[in-house]
Amino acid sequence: QVQLVESGGGLVTAGGSLRLSCAASGSILSFISMGWYRRSPGQERELVAAEISGHSSNYADSVKGRATISRDNAKNTVYLQMNGLKSEDTAVYYCAADRKATYRPQEYWGQGTQVTVSS
Repeated sequence: QVQLVESGGGLVTAGGSLRLSCAASGSILSFISMGWYRRSPGQERELVAAEISGHSSNYADSVKGRATISRDNAKNTVYLQMNGLKSEDTAVYYCAADRKATYRPQEYWGQGTQVTVSS
C-alpha cells in the first residue's frame, strides 16, 4: 500500500509563499495523476491543482496564477508552490494520487498538512 506524506505547511503571513511537498513511500511513476486538495473549516473539500504525467496541469480558479504543481519522479515527490497567499487559502491541504489519467485524482490520499495564512 502506497503512503503519501505531506509536509511544508505552517503559519504564513498574507502575501507570503510556501511550498508543500508530498512524498510517496514508493515510486510515483505508477501514478499518472497527482494533485492537491484543500478543506477549510465548514467547507467542502476542493481541488486546488492536479497534473497528469508531469505534462499537463489544471488549477482551481481561486489559485490560478499563484500556484504551481510539479512532480519529481526521482524523488517520488509532488510539490505545490503557492505565492501571494491570502487568508482564504487557510485550510488543510491534502495530496492525492491516481493510477488513471484524471484531473481529479482520488485513489490514494495523504493525511494532510495545515496551512494558516495570517492577515
